[in-house]
Amino acid sequence: MWRDRERFETIPFGIAAFRIGVYALWPFGYTTVERRDAGAPSCVGNVLWLILAGWWLALAHIVTGILLCITIIGIPFGIANFKLIPVSLLPLGREIVRTDEPFATR
Repeated sequence: MWRDRERFETIPFGIAAFRIGVYALWPFGYTTVERRDAGAPSCVGNVLWLILAGWWLALAHIVTGILLCITIIGIPFGIANFKLIPVSLLPLGREIVRTDEPFATR
């Protein structure tokens, strides 16, 4: 019984990891916006994510973004890495939307 409960408590972190993965796979033409209906559980989850995984993930995006911006060909990919920093730091309570959608400018 307790095993089932543990599995459901980690589901938001798995979904956030897949969200980061999809956004990292093709970040061009997309942006992230905060969801206003996220609530307190996403705040607690973001604190846990920041402590356990977010800081080193964001640090890796910073380092690879700087390294990619050294070459002319790598500049768009470096900028894409810099776009991934906010979502890798605090992924819960965010939504990935197309940049041409009207609510993407929030």
